Amino acid sequence: MPAGRTHETLGTMKKLLQISLTALALIGAAQAQDVAIGEKKVAMCIGCHGIPGYQASFPEVHKVPMIAGQGGKYITAALTAYAKGERKHPTMRGIALSLTEADVADISAFYEQQAKAPAVADTAPAPSADVAKLLEKGACASCHGANFSKPIDGAYPKLAGQHADYLYVALKAYQTDGSNAVVGRGNAIMGGQVKQFSHAELKSIAKYIASLPGELRTVPQAKMR
Repeated sequence: MPAGRTHETLGTMKKLLQISLTALALIGAAQAQDVAIGEKKVAMCIGCHGIPGYQASFPEVHKVPMIAGQGGKYITAALTAYAKGERKHPTMRGIALSLTEADVADISAFYEQQAKAPAVADTAPAPSADVAKLLEKGACASCHGANFSKPIDGAYPKLAGQHADYLYVALKAYQTDGSNAVVGRGNAIMGGQVKQFSHAELKSIAKYIASLPGELRTVPQAKMR
């Protein structure tokens, strides 16, 4: 190849490399902005999820779940399930349907980083013998992690420290047969697992998991935004 052509080719390659690096920088900047953008989109969320101890009354009285510090991939999966009707909850479905894919991604990114709690240990305090048998029967740790705070996939929720009454209501929702138009959760894996248990057993599981140290928080929101 002639020297002039070689020099021209190297110059073109340098320009392409610079363009690629610039594009990567822009992508990184856009991703970093997702959190800030998400903070502007959570007005409809903070009325329940931004008030410590706030209780919902549907389908029964229970504390709304803590979502600050939850995995962003899981929040996206949950909102998508509400929008599709796989999770039946009139209020959450209405909210989820109002969101674009970009909205969901930004909100998920915001809540994932909102509570920067210290990472929990790799092992959780041991349950009682009875609860240990229930957890083993349900193979709970196989998806949610040995300490229930490090799920094997981001689409699964962190559970450790979550409100016991919410966990109980959520577990019962997976036991539904799908005939109720406004209550229930459709998930073949979770449905098959929780149908093995009585409500009393589910309550024991929920109580233990809620007692564990976790990364989930409710972050109070300013009254004036």
